[in-house]
Amino acid sequence: MDEPQNDGSASGLSRGRRMLVLGICCLSLLIVGLDTTIVNVALPAIRSSLHASVSELQWTIDAYTLVLASLLMLAGSTADRIGRRRIFRAGLVVFSLGSLLCGLAPSLELLIAARVLQAIGGSMLNPVAMSIIRNVFDDPRERAQAIGAWGAVFGLSMALGPVVGGALVDTVGWRAVFFVNVPIGVIAFVLTTLYVPRSRAARARRLDPVGQVLVILALASLTYSIIEAPRSGWTSPGTLGLFAFSLACFVGLVGYELRRREPLLEMRFFRSVPFAGASTIALFTFASQGGFLFLNTLYLQGVRHFSPLHAGLFMLPMAGMVLVFAPISGRLVSRHGARPSLVSAGAVLLIASLMLTRLTPTTSIGYLLIAYFLFGLGSGLINPPITNTAVSGMPPSQAGVAAAIASTSRQVGMTLGVAVLGAISGGMISGTIGPSFAAATHPAWWICAGLGLLSLTLGVLTTTRWAEKTARETAERFRESESRPGAAPPPRYKQRELAAR
Repeated sequence: MDEPQNDGSASGLSRGRRMLVLGICCLSLLIVGLDTTIVNVALPAIRSSLHASVSELQWTIDAYTLVLASLLMLAGSTADRIGRRRIFRAGLVVFSLGSLLCGLAPSLELLIAARVLQAIGGSMLNPVAMSIIRNVFDDPRERAQAIGAWGAVFGLSMALGPVVGGALVDTVGWRAVFFVNVPIGVIAFVLTTLYVPRSRAARARRLDPVGQVLVILALASLTYSIIEAPRSGWTSPGTLGLFAFSLACFVGLVGYELRRREPLLEMRFFRSVPFAGASTIALFTFASQGGFLFLNTLYLQGVRHFSPLHAGLFMLPMAGMVLVFAPISGRLVSRHGARPSLVSAGAVLLIASLMLTRLTPTTSIGYLLIAYFLFGLGSGLINPPITNTAVSGMPPSQAGVAAAIASTSRQVGMTLGVAVLGAISGGMISGTIGPSFAAATHPAWWICAGLGLLSLTLGVLTTTRWAEKTARETAERFRESESRPGAAPPPRYKQRELAAR
């Protein structure tokens, strides 16, 4: 049966039903978050079992985040087009199947291939779930609180992932960290079928295959060139050629999307300064988080010689702070706007990164825990304002695309964080990770400090009255274009006329 032609508004649902839908959507975040943190803890075991190099370990992470980032916008717009619940359920099936195949993979190449399948399923989950939440929670304050709860689940996945993953690696083996996703995916599929309402956008968006191909080529070539640069040389013809090709794809993507009436990457969103700022902050902060998880896992197990379980326990301070402060940040956003959370997050991420620039093979446990606590505090504060800024104020029909762009910024940040920071640190060592790895990570932590400072600055600049005015004007232009039945977005010269008014 086709899903009804509506905008997805579910204001008639009782509060209990809305909270149930929120819980179901959060299950998708739980398995995706578990997958990220569990796999990080398992990296040394995978390295030993499958005889992987540091760059190959990077691909174990980035094969997932790269494909996820490339397909999120397609999944969001497709869900708005043919049905959010339908795409969400398909994502659960594909993600669970990919997890099963990861656990069965006999070689590193097949593991990476299964990670790609996982990512295809994962791309159908988080942006679509956020679109469902946006349409179920009509009240702005209730929506901000729901997004805070969403962020708390991310913290829960971070808390459970390292500990559960470490215990599984120690007792069963690294393959079990993938198998754990399967029962959660099955439960989420059944609950989605029973309780999540059908919805899709009132006006279907056209597919954009050219834009999708350009996104994949641009991100894939950029990530490959960064990861392989330490081996082939940063100034080698091959590396420089890949960088040039990636830049050409990005430029071609922007030019093409500006001329398309219904683009994959909706450039009109970026007329909103808060939206553009939130997307950029997501890119910066998640690059820091991706690098933090990757490098600290290798440091704790390779340099400090902790077991996977003990390394997972060391991640608890960060995860616990995310779990506690994400809902607090959601309440702050609902009452005081995005600025307090964005500025505070940038400041503490800057401090935590500066602390880690002094990392040594014998850094005291107390010093490490303080840095991890601060990193977790910043990570907990940052998610709700980013997500709320992305979906609030946009018409319900655009919720999937807006949420997908925000999620894409996160995943691109994670991908580039693992690629860049891993290449800088891993490129300075060869063979077994040992004491020299601590010093090799120092340039990476200085980069994270710079990203924290930039996030803090953008948090101030993008929450001014002028910035908020651009957000209102952007939303109004969308409403004007959608007020005409069947009307496509106005061409560029009309958009300029509307902006001038």
